[in-house]
Amino acid sequence: MFHRIKRDKLDILFSQYIRARANGICERCLKRRRLECSHFHGRRKKSVRWDPTNVAALCRFCHQYFTENPEAHRAFFLKRLGQMRYDALTLRANIGRRPDRKAIEVALKFAMKQHEND
Repeated sequence: MFHRIKRDKLDILFSQYIRARANGICERCLKRRRLECSHFHGRRKKSVRWDPTNVAALCRFCHQYFTENPEAHRAFFLKRLGQMRYDALTLRANIGRRPDRKAIEVALKFAMKQHEND
């Protein structure tokens, strides 16, 4: 049986930041569309759930494409991050440490304000 992962206020803030960072442009097809957050390492991996390098802002079509084509998803993130950052992200994802949610919230709010002022 499939259980949806519950989203909380930190997930919503993170999603808003990722979509704002992309300025309404899908990071794969480069079209202006309604965006979703596509996690490379799934949201169950709390160590990278709110890590901006683990997420791309994608339209629903590109998000669905990557869901159905995991090798293309991997290649996209590898190209986007480069080998060293990709390996570091994978290491962080597999360590499994619980992140400091309050620190992430403060950092995201600061990043959102910076983005609004740019």
